Amino acid sequence: MIARIICTTVLFVLVFGERSWAQTSPSSVPVQLRMDQEAAGAPGRILPAIPAKAWLERTLGLTLGADYNVMFQHASASPAENDAVGGAARLYGEWKPFNRSAVNASSLVFKVENRHRIETPIAPNELGPAVGYSGLTAVPFSDAGNLLTNLYWHQRYQENRFAFVVGIVDVSDYVDVYGLANEWTDFSNLAFSTDPTIPAPDQGLGAAALVRITPNYYLLGGLADANGDPSDPGNSINSFFDTNEFFKHIEVGWIDSWENRLWDNIHITAWQADAREAAQVDEGWGLAVSLSQQLNDRWTPFLRAGYSEGAGAILARSLSAGIGYRLNERNDYLGFGANWGRPPTDATEGDAKDQYTFEAYYRLNVLPEVAVTPDVQFIVNPALDPEEDSLWVLGLRLRATL
Repeated sequence: MIARIICTTVLFVLVFGERSWAQTSPSSVPVQLRMDQEAAGAPGRILPAIPAKAWLERTLGLTLGADYNVMFQHASASPAENDAVGGAARLYGEWKPFNRSAVNASSLVFKVENRHRIETPIAPNELGPAVGYSGLTAVPFSDAGNLLTNLYWHQRYQENRFAFVVGIVDVSDYVDVYGLANEWTDFSNLAFSTDPTIPAPDQGLGAAALVRITPNYYLLGGLADANGDPSDPGNSINSFFDTNEFFKHIEVGWIDSWENRLWDNIHITAWQADAREAAQVDEGWGLAVSLSQQLNDRWTPFLRAGYSEGAGAILARSLSAGIGYRLNERNDYLGFGANWGRPPTDATEGDAKDQYTFEAYYRLNVLPEVAVTPDVQFIVNPALDPEEDSLWVLGLRLRATL
């Protein structure tokens, strides 16, 4: 049924679309490249510019970015491990082979990564389950090794009235996104970097289409392989055609302006996931609502809620609220979030209890190419450890770009 709705959506936008754009997360490759370029031009940079990068962009239309990220986390209490350290090296880019300056310029977007733990038995994204928390205290910092997380074509038509992506995609780049949904630079906890009631699959083959119906309203729909595996792209592509197990989504939203589309945004997202036979995960569906508003170009309050049934979602119910504050022109940033969540009953053997998560972080841009982010998380009633009433998770994240 949802697949049929998505097909109808694509036909609708081809005929009636007014103008579309890449409604992507702040952590997506195109947005991250733009942020890196702005930092490269900021005063105080100590690393010299790389002439080859400018030549590639000018001559071939190839824009490259690279970074290295490290996360240190320590939990105040745990039945297993208390400490986790992980790193991630990433190379990403966007290639516009023709019509580079045209409105309809299309591009090939790619990203390769190496995610690894550093000297500790577990990586940071395993610390949450290790301390009995139903969630992730550091989303991308795993021990997954070499990954292909993006390799998709971004196509635009009719003077950018309609756009779509197809290829190896990360659905969290465009499903239920808002201005602080960048786990590399902002909130670390899954409850605030995305919606924990949405069982977004790992990166794999998929497609999505988006249209701006009017200057303020947009419509987005798509589907992706529910068994994505960025560590084995070939097998992941085969899975799309062989298993016919998909994650499907549709979203309608309002924006105040194109420039602030991620910050002044209200949307509702519906999703449905097929049963995954090999993983022994039932089918499911859910809804998510998100509201964010930027005030005086400094403050960004947000309110987000999610509801899910089945499909292996981390939480069955979730409500998050918080605020971000940009301190200065250097883009130092302070964020605070609070979340109430209830895990699925099968995750707690039928005795689900409400879980509360609080997070505060301060991103300090020490240099234009180096950011240091201390982070504090406080968890009340960790749902998977009935013996523990509360615990702290202290973190420190570093990001360096080239």
